[in-house]
Amino acid sequence: MTSATSSGAPARAGAAPGRDAWTVLLCWITVLLEGYDLVVLGAIIPTLLKTEHLGMTAADATTIATLSLVGVAIGAVCVGPLADRFGRRKLLIGSVVLFSVFTIVVPLADSVTMFAALRLIAGLGLGACMPVSLTMMAEHMPASRRARASTLTMTGYHTGAVITSLLALQVTDDWEILFYLLGVVGLVVAVIQWFRLPESEAFVRAKENDAERVPFTELLKPAYLRAGIGIWVASFMGLLLVYGLNTWLPKLMNDAGYPVPTAVTQLLVLNVGGVAGLVLGGFVADRRGIRGTTMGWFAVSVVMLAALSVKMDSDLLLNVVIFLTGVFVFSAQVLVYAYVTAFYPAAIRGTALGSASGIGRIGSIVGPSITGALVSSGIGHPWGFYFFAAVAGCAFMAVLTLPRAGTGEPEGAR
Repeated sequence: MTSATSSGAPARAGAAPGRDAWTVLLCWITVLLEGYDLVVLGAIIPTLLKTEHLGMTAADATTIATLSLVGVAIGAVCVGPLADRFGRRKLLIGSVVLFSVFTIVVPLADSVTMFAALRLIAGLGLGACMPVSLTMMAEHMPASRRARASTLTMTGYHTGAVITSLLALQVTDDWEILFYLLGVVGLVVAVIQWFRLPESEAFVRAKENDAERVPFTELLKPAYLRAGIGIWVASFMGLLLVYGLNTWLPKLMNDAGYPVPTAVTQLLVLNVGGVAGLVLGGFVADRRGIRGTTMGWFAVSVVMLAALSVKMDSDLLLNVVIFLTGVFVFSAQVLVYAYVTAFYPAAIRGTALGSASGIGRIGSIVGPSITGALVSSGIGHPWGFYFFAAVAGCAFMAVLTLPRAGTGEPEGAR
């Protein structure tokens, strides 16, 4: 590929390896920014409520958090067709700029309504970033490494979450710094992307060959409908687990009788396991097949989640089970995305990945809500983990329905 210039010149075959390195780095950082944003609101809500910022109540905070996720879901669904029509590069840069600008102005909101509106609009840009980043990474990798392209990119997600957690401990009441930092870094990343990020070769080839641009309704046609339904269900269930566990694990474990410091530490262990699982899952899937690996990952998730319903006297055993839960649950969700990048052709890949991410985001809203209702009813433990195990079982069944082939690539690349 030739270098992408400020004029938006697309990449071409035969570029220096450094251009691919820029793609990997910039897509990873973009996903890191979303991981940062995932945690930032939850990290500052206690401070906002304690200081009664803008007169904010717990109900207001819940509404703001929900609208943020709604914005992310809408952005994820809408970006796919646009990326397939206008290119991955332009849409990614535009999305980063959108969420960065509206993140910077969040601390300037003069009412709860304005605060919520700014988070909703920022979510539109943020939701578009992950599917486009995953699409670009997959299209810059050979088919035999597409699983690793997805899983390694998503390690940035958990890295961003860890960074936010550490920063939140340092800034305490000066929560505005977290938003200013995210927005400024995002704009810097967008500038670098403008000069250094090449367009996807697969998109360029499709455009040069005058390939017909396909609408979202193409996913509903017989050739793709079976895979689409399975992917949407699996993605919904997968993100339900990711957000449900990240939101409620400390409370569930505390309800089980574990002390609060231990319960909070378990959330860190869970996410460390998630990073390890992403590396391992991509490696295994590229060798054994994405579909089969994803089924196995969800199957083990059922066992691990059910095991957490049992009170364990050994801290070592408990941490091992939680670590393995993170290993399999978090990477299983990303392997669903990897299947999408391998199954669909370039002309519709962005649309398919955007729809999977967008529908999955609905699960990210439903998961914490249902788990919260179980906690409020006093049955969070053990029924919260029974619920999670059942969800993982549904995801397993959804992946089981996916076609074994569809792109003509070897099964190991699928």
